[in-house]
Amino acid sequence: IGCDRSKNLVDICGEKGFQAFVCDALAVPIRSGSCDACISVAVIHHFATAERRLATIRELARLLRPGGTALIYVWAMEQEYRKQKSKYLKEKNDSEGKKEEINPDAAWGLPSDRVRDGSSQGSASSDRLLHDSKAEGCGAKPVAASALPVHTNRTSFHSQDLLVPWHLKSDPTKKRGGAAKLSPPAGSEECRELSPIFHRYYHVFCEGELEAACRALDCVRVQKSYYDQGNWCVVLEKL
Repeated sequence: IGCDRSKNLVDICGEKGFQAFVCDALAVPIRSGSCDACISVAVIHHFATAERRLATIRELARLLRPGGTALIYVWAMEQEYRKQKSKYLKEKNDSEGKKEEINPDAAWGLPSDRVRDGSSQGSASSDRLLHDSKAEGCGAKPVAASALPVHTNRTSFHSQDLLVPWHLKSDPTKKRGGAAKLSPPAGSEECRELSPIFHRYYHVFCEGELEAACRALDCVRVQKSYYDQGNWCVVLEKL
């Protein structure tokens, strides 16, 4: 069973014969302890505070039966790790000279009642652990509360909290009665109008930050923590 905040994406799942519904990751309308496994990929890094990110992990834990497992993927601050560049950086050459038309979340190198245990303690503990993780530094610069930097696609990150441009590729066949039109010249004013740019918020995680947040909850155990193609990942077990 899948769920997403976007009705359009859920509709696509329905068209393909999959079960999916619209909901918020902070409040999933599924009975507690009813899932053998949960997967959260490219979701938690869109929440703007440490409290919300922790609450999302707690909500995943609530859904799991005892002994159930969860897999979490978030975007990593470190896009070059152990002297190896991520797929995200390697694809820069392929996209130079043309607009970035994909959702950044697509370039992940992946195959095509709440739990209350230690919740108040967990939030304080998580904030401390996350602060310690950031204090150690991973190349991030502090960001003023009034403005967020706009990231340049296919480049290294210089801030943990940023806006990532998403160039929406318009379908000319869907405009004005469905009559197909020739694509306007690249870079033209009409092309810019047909391909609006959206800025999506991301919090990219430093090494150890996601694992520290998970360990702040005493209702789960971290089975595994690893780096995969520019992402920090954990596997959790519900206690």
